[in-house]
Amino acid sequence: MNKKEIIKKKILDTQEMVRDFEMYSKQIDDVEVAKAFKDFAEESGYQASKLQDMLKNIDSDK
Repeated sequence: MNKKEIIKKKILDTQEMVRDFEMYSKQIDDVEVAKAFKDFAEESGYQASKLQDMLKNIDSDK
């Protein structure tokens, strides 16, 4: 796998984590855990965004 393929894979993985954490945060009755999952979803969203920026930079370098 090259750099671009790895970044694309990690974007998909990270986006899936966002969806999972959001979904689980709504299903959990424990307020503290639900808030932590919601925070994790947000943090994963930032990671996905940064990965998207990296991918754009790779594409623009060509």
